[in-house]
Amino acid sequence: MATATKGTIGILTGGGDVPGLNPAIRAVTVRALREGYRVVGLRRGWGGIIDVVRDKKHDNSNNFVELTQTVVDRAARTGGTFLHTSRTRPSHTHKDRVPEHLKDSYSEEYNDMTPEVIKNLEWIGIDYLITIGGDDTLSYSVHLFRQGVNVNAIPKTMDNDVPGTDYCIGFSTCVTRTIHMTNNLRTSAGSHERFMVLEVFGRYAGFTAMLPTMAGAANRCLIPEHPFEIEHLTELMVADRRNNPSNYSICLVSEGAMFEGGEMMFENAERDAYGHAKLGGIGDMVSAKLKELSPKFNKGQSINNITQKLGYLVRCGDPDAIDSIVPMAYGTMALDLILRGIHGRLVVLKNGRYDHVPIEVVTATKKLVNVSKHYDVDKYHPIYRDFEMLPLFIMASES
Repeated sequence: MATATKGTIGILTGGGDVPGLNPAIRAVTVRALREGYRVVGLRRGWGGIIDVVRDKKHDNSNNFVELTQTVVDRAARTGGTFLHTSRTRPSHTHKDRVPEHLKDSYSEEYNDMTPEVIKNLEWIGIDYLITIGGDDTLSYSVHLFRQGVNVNAIPKTMDNDVPGTDYCIGFSTCVTRTIHMTNNLRTSAGSHERFMVLEVFGRYAGFTAMLPTMAGAANRCLIPEHPFEIEHLTELMVADRRNNPSNYSICLVSEGAMFEGGEMMFENAERDAYGHAKLGGIGDMVSAKLKELSPKFNKGQSINNITQKLGYLVRCGDPDAIDSIVPMAYGTMALDLILRGIHGRLVVLKNGRYDHVPIEVVTATKKLVNVSKHYDVDKYHPIYRDFEMLPLFIMASES
């Protein structure tokens, strides 16, 4: 691959897909090419870098690709990531995931393949690395920066829970889709006079349930930051249904929400490279308990439910306006940092202003809903007051 005058920039996307990733890749690429840099897209997140074979005769096209304006212009209007993604953790690579050509060197149950990552980046010719991801992908970016790699990062996650920033790519589209689909589904809930329980993403943070509820999509929401008491929820939902002329009520449930005295619910015991088991089932359980307990508050009559897991429906498809504009700005800022010789930064939105902070903030703290400020623990819905001087999406990063 040709050598550029000013150096080579590598871009990767890791973790879950969201709308807005391709616009961010485009923003970096177009500007970098105009400034005289070469740009390489690293495929499948950290997974593609691990799989590189350092041999010029080997076909590494599945691991990295040189980016052009034609390629990124076409992709930028679409959702997902055309570079693909994975949940690979190079510092804790299971022996089954070690590439065949490295199995003799890495034979432990879990292996730190950071030395290979650094060698592969050097072999490809990467001088500067821009990573786009959530706290898992970015936590490894922190590790690489501490190892001397020139890294800058862009926050991405529909959960909006990366510390240090008020906004992560994908969140606006997620909230927009959740509101839209909830409003569509309410026609069925009203037609059958039922409860409607919708499960949304949100492992540790409840922003994806809070904002749609705040916007009027639901009567109640359950979030990971505060365990709920199911009998009290049932009483509230029955009252909401009774007060609704169409005789239905809606509850949004974060996948990480927990019954009082209970734990998170998982689909199975399988875990990803970062130790996360796949969450799921809390919506079904809440729905079943609401039906079971409803006669106590509804004159002895049971109330049926509509239960739906919104899941990937809110993270697929094209980005909305905010997830087209913010990624453009984030990508441009990341390139600006490289031009200024600044590394180890996370580009952010804070109080409505674009900025950048030390990348270490990703591992130094957690970003969660401030329950005392934003969530009514008795009513199981957001607090509607004191919005003056708050950012666009109300709940800011505390760090």
